[in-house]
Amino acid sequence: MLRRIIAPLDAHDITVVVFAVFLSVICLVFSYAISEWPWLVGANFLGTVLVVLLAHRSGRSFSRFVAVVHHWYPMAVILLTFKALYFVIFPLHGRDYDDLLIAIDRWIFGVDPTVWIARFAHPLLTEILQIAYASFYFLFVIMGIELYRNGRMKDFLFFVFLILYGFYLSYVGYFFLPAVGPRFTLHDFYSTDAELPGLLFAKVLRDFVNIGESIPTDVSNPAAFTQRDVFPSGHTMMTLVMIYFVWRFRLKTKVFITVVGSLLIVATVYLRYHYVIDLAAGALFAALCIWSAPRVYRWWERLKAA
Repeated sequence: MLRRIIAPLDAHDITVVVFAVFLSVICLVFSYAISEWPWLVGANFLGTVLVVLLAHRSGRSFSRFVAVVHHWYPMAVILLTFKALYFVIFPLHGRDYDDLLIAIDRWIFGVDPTVWIARFAHPLLTEILQIAYASFYFLFVIMGIELYRNGRMKDFLFFVFLILYGFYLSYVGYFFLPAVGPRFTLHDFYSTDAELPGLLFAKVLRDFVNIGESIPTDVSNPAAFTQRDVFPSGHTMMTLVMIYFVWRFRLKTKVFITVVGSLLIVATVYLRYHYVIDLAAGALFAALCIWSAPRVYRWWERLKAA
């Protein structure tokens, strides 16, 4: 019975299910600290059911729409899961670990990197780097579209699994050292627009990122509302993973993604989103993802075929 249920699930489907179970177990075990646990567990259960039904329907249906939804829904799930972590990570610790991350950066560099790099600030540079930083999710969509439009479905299905698997690895990392980042601790959050002005789009894109980070406008303590997603740097991790595989897949967009991705990594420190130690941890997580993702994917494919 169980085999018949999971057999139609692709690697990205089972990844969603496994992480939903993991998050639900965390919510149940620490329900005394996570006040929103009932609806989080309920949402995970409903999501799991929908994923299983979609995988079964996609395998039997001739509807192109169902197949497209089945192939692309993980892009939405990544964002929804990220928002769910907002209610889970901080309550488990009841504190942030920015002091530790700041101390590590100072021990390595002798300065606070985000403060030191401010001497190079220029509106044009800020504009370019803010655009690069805000393009993070869109780069994955560009990569996926090229694979999908060229009919490279085997590579595309691995790509979808890779993105989910990689993001979920970074999400697990957030559980260990929740932190808010240097724009709150080493700088005045509300002075960012004045200290790092752009040209045309920088402020709008900065506000867009803040919305994604769950930061309301005009609150006295924005750090209390933001996501705890600093360590490891998921932007650094997943950008490095993407750059590696865009060259491995020999895609036409490889140069564009590499250039924008490299600027994006620089932006994480320049724009005060991350400490440098976050980037180092992100690089280590990227190496783990690049090494393990193909092995996990092949294991699931063999299991399905058995």
